[in-house]
Order: sequence, then structure tokens, then C-alpha cells
Amino acid sequence: MKTVNVERAAIFQEVNKYLEKSGFKVVTEDQSRPWGGFFVIDETQAESFRQLFFPEVNLQDLIISGKLSPKILLVEPHKRLSWQYHFRRAEIWTVVAGTVGVVTSETDEEKENQSLPTGSMIRLKQGQRHRLIGLDGWGIIAEIWQHTDAANPSDEQDIVRLQDDFGR
Repeated sequence: MKTVNVERAAIFQEVNKYLEKSGFKVVTEDQSRPWGGFFVIDETQAESFRQLFFPEVNLQDLIISGKLSPKILLVEPHKRLSWQYHFRRAEIWTVVAGTVGVVTSETDEEKENQSLPTGSMIRLKQGQRHRLIGLDGWGIIAEIWQHTDAANPSDEQDIVRLQDDFGR
């Protein structure tokens, strides 16, 4: 997938076609995030999603609440998601296309940016501070959530922003 010098509408259209061709049903699409956007995949396809993007991860090791909330994130070049963490989930990311930057820390202090090329996988623990960064081209990342509280699964509101370039 070409990710350098691609306009927003074109990259979203290309990723949507790829997901359709791969047999995934998109239940939500958001192109309005200031850093890019995402596609949420039908939860009933979580196992297929895991097999394609996380083949080395054992499904039974992930499922706590019965769901994985599969998503594809698209990060615009030179944009950063907020410096953040979550109370009710851990996350696993695989870089599907492009190269992205990732910063992680066990404290509120940001560490060095680590470059992750296509094919790289990273696990983020519950409460671990993290930031995803677009580098020279669009970064496309497969994401699954490991919900850590079966009685109260994580959602989009389960985010603590420590710093945000967009004032959120």
C-alpha cells in the first residue's frame, strides 16, 4: 500500500477497499480526527482480524470481556495522537503499512520516539502511557483492545490525555 504523498480521501478509500477485499465489515468509519481517523471492524470478525494482523497472538490470551474491538487506525504524516493512557484496556498494534513513531513510558514523562516499520507489533499495557506519531507517510495500524474489566469493557471514553496537540 502506498502511503507517502497520498491525500486523506484517497488513503481512506484505499484502506476501505482493502478491508472489503479481505472480507471485513466496517461498522464505523471516522475520517474527522485531526490526526487521521479509523475504521471499526465488526466484532464478530475479531478472530479473522486477529489471524490476519496478529497471527502470533493467542486469542485465548486476549479475551477477558468477550470482545477485542478490532480497528484500523490511519495516522496522517507529521501528526501525533495525544499522549495518553487507559484504565480499562491494554492495546496491541501491528503496523500494516508505512512507518510510524511510537512513544511509551510507565510514567507521565515522554521518552524517545521509537520508529516502527511495516510488520512491527507492539503491546501496550493497561495504564502505560503512549503516543502514536505519523512520520513521512500515512501510517496504517491494526489495533485490538484487551479489555481488562469484563464487567465494564473499555470504550472511546476510556482515555486520559496528558498532552494533546489539538487541545482536546
